[in-house]
Amino acid sequence: MDTLSYKTRSANKETANKQWLLIDAEGQTLGRLSSEVASMLRGKHKTCYTPHADCGDNIVVINADKIQLTGKKWDEKVYIRYTGYPGGQRFATPKETMAKHPTAMIEMAVRGMLPKNRLGRELFRNLYVYAGPDHKQEAQQPKEFTLKG
Repeated sequence: MDTLSYKTRSANKETANKQWLLIDAEGQTLGRLSSEVASMLRGKHKTCYTPHADCGDNIVVINADKIQLTGKKWDEKVYIRYTGYPGGQRFATPKETMAKHPTAMIEMAVRGMLPKNRLGRELFRNLYVYAGPDHKQEAQQPKEFTLKG
């Protein structure tokens, strides 16, 4: 006789119920938006969350060029990267980054909140960020999702 009336089920790629979600970043604060997106990419909002599997949703973020930063971060925050050559450290403020590549700030923020391993790289592929209101995922019919804040 089986006395255990329930079993712990681990989700995997086949059993994960993945959806397409559309998030409008207009007027949202960068960090708050990014932490919500990273959590949903991992699948932490689902009851079938499994830490070692990709059970999160596919997320489309539009209007990435209209995000907000608090305080004086537009001028004082610094993004640092390294080219790999001696003396190759490069610095950029959010204003410069937004002018060159408007989607980069959301992508960098979300990537930093995901695991630093194979799973994190796989999860990051489920994120699509667009600068304007148009996106290329109309065929997937993403459901609009509004954030709490």
